[in-house]
Amino acid sequence: MIGIVDYGMGNLGSIRNMLKRIGIQSELISRPEQVLAAHKLILPGVGAFDAGMRNLEDSQLISPLNEAVLGARRVPVLGICLGMQLMTRSSEEGSLPGLGWMDARAVKFEPTPDALKVPHMGWSDVLTLREEPLVRRLPPEPRFYFVHSYYVRCSAAEDALLTTRYGIEFHSAFARGNIWGVQFHPEKSHKFGMQLLKNFAEAC
Repeated sequence: MIGIVDYGMGNLGSIRNMLKRIGIQSELISRPEQVLAAHKLILPGVGAFDAGMRNLEDSQLISPLNEAVLGARRVPVLGICLGMQLMTRSSEEGSLPGLGWMDARAVKFEPTPDALKVPHMGWSDVLTLREEPLVRRLPPEPRFYFVHSYYVRCSAAEDALLTTRYGIEFHSAFARGNIWGVQFHPEKSHKFGMQLLKNFAEAC
């Protein structure tokens, strides 16, 4: 059973529907005791960084999330889009500190000579940097669906898992220990997202 953290910022229905489609049980969780009891967690998110952190704080979920993910149980967790960014130390989008689980920061796309539109929206290819359970058995030439104006920059190169080019090459997924994050939306990414979520449920 995967607990999908409901803190008022996520694309919860689409994630649950995709998990159901691939035969994975999930439940929406919004109380501290539910987080502490979960065997796996998905931290989704759509919206602004500071609003996400405030919602987690107002829901009294930061402490139980830290205990679940960083404590003795080391619960596997997958951050999606804003959820990935909240796992970092901070974001140029806001002033509040992030959860700080990863030595990384969310930064804004800068204007480019070819005038790429921001937000980055639509399908983009990803390049796998290393072997990891999360990206095993992906179909050839994996592509995922993105919607974001900020991207994560990992401080340690060994934390980066996938890269994507949109004007610049950026880290579109990271992984360290029991912590995974993806900037794209696997729940909107058809066969590629289905395999990635299946990997998280079964292999991570």
